[in-house]
Amino acid sequence: MASNNNAGGKWEVVKKGKKNSSGSSGGGKNTSDKKPGGGGRKALGESNQGSRAPIVMSETLYDGFEKMAKKRNKEQVPPPVESDNKKPPSSKPPKKPHSSSTAPPPVHKTLEEAFKTLDVGDLKQQLARSQTLFPENPSVWVKDLAGYLNLNLTAPETEPTLSSYAHDYPYCLSGKELKGVIKGLIGRCSDILPDFFDHCVYTMLREMDRQSGEPLYGYRVCIQAILQDKPRIATQNLPEYLELLRSVQNRPVKCLTIMWALGQAGFYDLSQGLRVWLGTMLPVLGVKALSSYAIAYLERLLLLHANLTKGFGIMGPKEFFPLLDFAFMPKNALSSSLQEQLRRLYPRLKALAFGAKPESTLHTYLPSFLSRATPHCPDEMKRELLSSMTECLCVDVQSLGVWRQLYTKHLPQSSLLLNHLLKSWKSLPPKLRKNLEETVQSFKVTNDEMKDAVESQQLQECNSLCQNLQVKMRGRGFPWSKLLMVLLVFIAGFIAHDVRSRGSLADSTTALYLRSSGVTAVSQQAWSKVKLYSTQGFSWLETNTPHYYSECARVLGPVLEQGLEKSKTAAIFISENTTQFILWVKEKTPQAIEWVNTNTPDSVFQALAYLKELLLSLHHNYILPALAYLSELLQRAWANLQESCNGEVSVSCLQGHALSFTNTTWQLLQHTTTAIKTWAQDLLTQA
Repeated sequence: MASNNNAGGKWEVVKKGKKNSSGSSGGGKNTSDKKPGGGGRKALGESNQGSRAPIVMSETLYDGFEKMAKKRNKEQVPPPVESDNKKPPSSKPPKKPHSSSTAPPPVHKTLEEAFKTLDVGDLKQQLARSQTLFPENPSVWVKDLAGYLNLNLTAPETEPTLSSYAHDYPYCLSGKELKGVIKGLIGRCSDILPDFFDHCVYTMLREMDRQSGEPLYGYRVCIQAILQDKPRIATQNLPEYLELLRSVQNRPVKCLTIMWALGQAGFYDLSQGLRVWLGTMLPVLGVKALSSYAIAYLERLLLLHANLTKGFGIMGPKEFFPLLDFAFMPKNALSSSLQEQLRRLYPRLKALAFGAKPESTLHTYLPSFLSRATPHCPDEMKRELLSSMTECLCVDVQSLGVWRQLYTKHLPQSSLLLNHLLKSWKSLPPKLRKNLEETVQSFKVTNDEMKDAVESQQLQECNSLCQNLQVKMRGRGFPWSKLLMVLLVFIAGFIAHDVRSRGSLADSTTALYLRSSGVTAVSQQAWSKVKLYSTQGFSWLETNTPHYYSECARVLGPVLEQGLEKSKTAAIFISENTTQFILWVKEKTPQAIEWVNTNTPDSVFQALAYLKELLLSLHHNYILPALAYLSELLQRAWANLQESCNGEVSVSCLQGHALSFTNTTWQLLQHTTTAIKTWAQDLLTQA
């Protein structure tokens, strides 16, 4: 740090942590206003504990601006021009050499206006000056950037989550030149970005304790710029941030600010967004002031990332089942509207939890599904549990073994599952039907063993259901294939016995019957025609094939040879030019991308982002409900058709419906024609 030396009026280097020896030094700054130096990410939550100093990075050039414009703490000021006789601390601060540069910027009506009036050239000069003064301290550079942006981006701040704007607001408002400056500086300071991220978050929280209520857009822009390229930074200290979140739980604005800052990582990496949500937002989902934003963030995250494969492996049973309870259990901490919103997201969360290889992971979910499927659980939750357990049994074969181990301790739940399998037997996959035979037989043996020791209603129900399932397994559909095989074997045996008893095929009863019925004569006539035409065809081929082959070789031979040579030449030419074209593309593509990024107006990218949001909204709010409604209409129509056909749709029933529709249409056409004819006759009569 640098402080003012009263005796000589010169700059003096002071070690970190050293207190000011005089209470009446240059700026009249109290020792309590000093901040501890040193940056590490080791004390999350300290900004809200009065007895411990907040974590900060190295002090910067713009703390002088904050002293005049926002009354903030400072560590470096230019030497004063006054004598040793100082005014008391309550007097006005000493006059700076560049008073025009420290004047507070005007407050703009909108943030867009603030970005337009931001002087990027001045920002470059200030950053260059900071890098010259502190060449070995990049933490000062990035903090100067945040301080300058926050000092100049002055506009009314609506609410801490900015939910009514695009997901990358306010960073999306910065122009190409400003983004280049920010990204360039952040790229040079990659080693201290975790500390810089913590600094931005804690500075925002510290500023919220002040009564001035200054906007914090500069720190928000820096947070978004960091996480756009390195989203993993937000998930490096999630337990500490969760502790911080719980420590300020009675301050909803601070909590929402922390959730907003961490959640920015998810808009650029689905896996990091899920880690943030599961690590910090799910534990506070029951808090009334925070649950609305937590679910809204999750919905925006899943809508933004249509491809869920990048999120596989993040969520397991430990994280999935609290979500299941929040979505389906009545009278929990969520309101009915939030619960319905979470229920709409449940299918995608379920897909994320089951992952890329459900055939090897679903057996780990079955115990929790089974323990929740009690006879008294809500109907909607019961349907979801039974459907999920059936999916586990169908997809993961190990689930049957897990169920056999849990059977005796979960008789009521197993009774519900057995009853569900019995009712949906026809829709079960054949593989599951076959695998269930051994499991049901094992349950039957277990029931007989338990029958002597304990007698209960659940045991009787399970025993009855097992018997019914075994009946279903044995009573499979009519064996048409076996019947056909038996008929073929019987016919072959009958013919063999007939030929053997008569002595020859010609004298057998089968041959006599075929001759008397005319089958033999027709077969012989057909065979003679096939033999005749085959003989003629082979003779024609023997005669004409050499002639036509020689003609084709004479006419097409030179053409084919010439075409082969040209094909080789063309292949060589294409190969050479393709190589040159690939090299040209590799060379020009970065230049073209840079040119497009430089010359394309920001409004085009904003329009594309808004168009994407609009298409996602249309797909979610209109197309999917319309498809669901159409599917429901088709199901109703099919049910009505089955009901009109007495439960079974057949060809005769469809013919009857078609005939009825035709007759009705014909009668309507006749009535309409008669009415038109009568009307025309009346007009002619009146004329």
